[in-house]
Amino acid sequence: MLASNPRNVFDINATLLDLDAMAPVFERLFNDKTAIRLWLANLILYSPPRPWPAKLERRSAERRSTMSSERKVAVITGASQGIGAALVKAYRDRSYRVVAIARSIRSSNDDDILDVPGDIADRKTAQRAISEGLGRFGRIDTLVNNAGTFIVKPFTQYSESDYAAIIGVNLTGFFHVTQLAIAEMERRGSGHIVQITTSLIDHANSNVPSVLASLTKGGLAAATKSLAIEYAARGIRVNAVAPGVIKTPMHPVATYAQLGAMHPVGHMGEISDIVGAILYLETATFVTGETVHVDGGQSAGR
Repeated sequence: MLASNPRNVFDINATLLDLDAMAPVFERLFNDKTAIRLWLANLILYSPPRPWPAKLERRSAERRSTMSSERKVAVITGASQGIGAALVKAYRDRSYRVVAIARSIRSSNDDDILDVPGDIADRKTAQRAISEGLGRFGRIDTLVNNAGTFIVKPFTQYSESDYAAIIGVNLTGFFHVTQLAIAEMERRGSGHIVQITTSLIDHANSNVPSVLASLTKGGLAAATKSLAIEYAARGIRVNAVAPGVIKTPMHPVATYAQLGAMHPVGHMGEISDIVGAILYLETATFVTGETVHVDGGQSAGR
């Protein structure tokens, strides 16, 4: 009987068939309703199982999740204005997802930007930024330590609160967020960190008394080299950008001429100059432990 021996039924999975030899089988099947029913029953019984729609959707979601987590993620401190805000835009323009940290920052309508308000000197802010960034985007690839405080005063006029404020943002904030970011990068076996320092650490200027800036930003410059060597074999690069005076919201337009004259090129730098240097370092995979001076020639001399 046909039903008792499924092998007598046309095998839908056969790959090599003699069509002439199969002709009588087809003729018998399609002239016998009972045979057709049995053929369909055996076709269902012996055909490979197909996934249910729910399983297909789950697989599709898994693929989307994998593709999503393959997009790189940059963490940017001091991201609410000036250089930081420009960096957020620049990285988004390159399809990075961004974790934007600032003391006060407007919520973005962009689903690929995670805004984290908070004081970078507080370790809880750094913990929240890294953990929420991982939870939302699945990875951390780049950290730009852009947040910084700059107070120009004669050394003897600095107060304890000045000292605490500058140390807190420039060094303590760097320590917290960099430590947490590197721990995650180390697990992935790759990463890139950039510090924003200042060219004043290479050429002191009596017209710009800024010992605390030199103390803290000089520390970042030293840490850049130290971290670059410590983590080079683990796929993590560490670099710095040392700006001159840049046209940011902290400088009134009325001061541009005076500040521009401090540079051998005769003018201030643009935010785009700093962004361009950081993006160069982002793609320069053979560069680590380097400080790129974007200072209109200040570090070269006068």
